[in-house]
Amino acid sequence: MKKVTTFLAFLLLVTAISVSAKHKYRVLVFSKTKGFRHDCIPVAKAAIMKLGQQNNFAVDTTEDAAVFTYDNLKKYDAVIFSSTTGDVLDSAQQEAFIKYIHKGGGYMGIHAATDTEYDWPWYGKLAGAYFTSHPKQQIATLHVVDKSNIATKHLPDNWTRKDEWYNFKDINPDIHVLIKIDESTYEGGKNGDNHPMAWYHDFEGGRAFYTELGHTKESYDDPAYLQHLLGGIQYAANIKSK
Repeated sequence: MKKVTTFLAFLLLVTAISVSAKHKYRVLVFSKTKGFRHDCIPVAKAAIMKLGQQNNFAVDTTEDAAVFTYDNLKKYDAVIFSSTTGDVLDSAQQEAFIKYIHKGGGYMGIHAATDTEYDWPWYGKLAGAYFTSHPKQQIATLHVVDKSNIATKHLPDNWTRKDEWYNFKDINPDIHVLIKIDESTYEGGKNGDNHPMAWYHDFEGGRAFYTELGHTKESYDDPAYLQHLLGGIQYAANIKSK
């Protein structure tokens, strides 16, 4: 019986190692909302999980802010705020997230992640801006101004698509802009000629990537958008593309 028990334990260990070996890295998708709740959240979660299956990274998902302890967060190469809204973290959870970033962690924000934590200026600097308003959903043209990044290298110079286009305030001057929107191609833009839609930056020891795109459910069926999303995840997780 002892030999059987030992053998079973060995099999479990080998299986665990095998499963772990399949995953190049691990991300946490966080989608807690305390304000408006986007109906694309479940679709975005499923899309990221599918990207994980297709690209050999592990995906955990939660709406429970209690997971924001440093000991838990350090398991992840990146934490993805997927259309979070409002005040989603308490002061202890904020401190844990700050430590995580300072220790080299990665952050990715999708769409309403900039409609989050207005009373926490550090978060606004990490995310890169705060949401202020948006017009009706409509088609607009995006200008891809940097195609050297893994999130944009596959995109056309001018990318026309339908989404919900945010106006921003408190834009961090240190962000590196990847995509801008052409306000002459739609109604309701308020940031002028320099209206960023996707960006990244190194931040206080960690990395941050944000894409405004992703309000519509249809986005998560769009191969170009999904590749953009994957590139953002890879940047945030500090994964070099081949």
